[in-house]
Amino acid sequence: MVKGCCVQFVAGVALALALLPAQALQVQGDKGAVLTLARPAERIVSLLPALTEIVCALDQCERLVGVDEHSNFPAQVRRLPVVGSGLEPGIEAVVALKPDLVLLAGSSRAIKRLQSLGIPVLALEPRTHADLQRVLKTLGVVMGLPEARAQALWQRIDASLAASAKALPEAARRKRVYIEVGRGPYAASESSFMGETLTRLGARNIVPGSLGPFPLLNPEFVVRADPELIIVSAGGAGAEAGAPGAGGADGLPLYPGWAGIAAVRGKHVCVFKGEQADALARPGPRLAEAAALMARCLEANSK
Repeated sequence: MVKGCCVQFVAGVALALALLPAQALQVQGDKGAVLTLARPAERIVSLLPALTEIVCALDQCERLVGVDEHSNFPAQVRRLPVVGSGLEPGIEAVVALKPDLVLLAGSSRAIKRLQSLGIPVLALEPRTHADLQRVLKTLGVVMGLPEARAQALWQRIDASLAASAKALPEAARRKRVYIEVGRGPYAASESSFMGETLTRLGARNIVPGSLGPFPLLNPEFVVRADPELIIVSAGGAGAEAGAPGAGGADGLPLYPGWAGIAAVRGKHVCVFKGEQADALARPGPRLAEAAALMARCLEANSK
């Protein structure tokens, strides 16, 4: 009889534990707001291309139920419903998808409106390599993935970047480079995500980080710096957060005095368009691909 009671007691405890809610998931967004989810997010709307790519890079594309108009990679996300721009999405379109989590940039105007409707939002806006590593981990947590998954992905990305840098000849590493991300000219400085990638490769960015990530330059600044190589990110959709719309190489000599710049005279200009421009400019998991693109450009123009 005692034995039977013990069995019933153990069975009761097991049943009670099974009925308890799963441990809540808690993460902190970029603006310090803490998000608590009762369970891993299964229906996600992503309103920032870099975040869309990170979800898919963690092998969780199937959790995405909607995206912003610039999320176009990998190819399978192009079949998802588009809810408008990341800054001002169609709120009704988002709600209709019944998401249990919306990912967006901290600059999105939709945050308060979505929160007022009871929809969990997580503001993440990677701007640096360190940010990317942190965001990989954060999204892994909200999707209930093992911590090792995000760590392994970052290690692969970082190892590929290091390999691209190691393979570069010394002459390529010494290059003075100007990166243009928009007509103005707007540049990607040392403190931008693209600038960090260039620095990891060992090349020298002519635009110091003290001017901000994407400063509007006086064309004379570039003339005085006389870069040996110009990299243009032209026409990419959903570029790095805060970056102006990209321009094109055809207009480079039209800036006052630019015809005499070493890179222009020697036609040492690399123009990246479409998916390549996206990979180069987005602070996302295609960092290794971006580094390889820059490395090939540096090497081809160091001979």
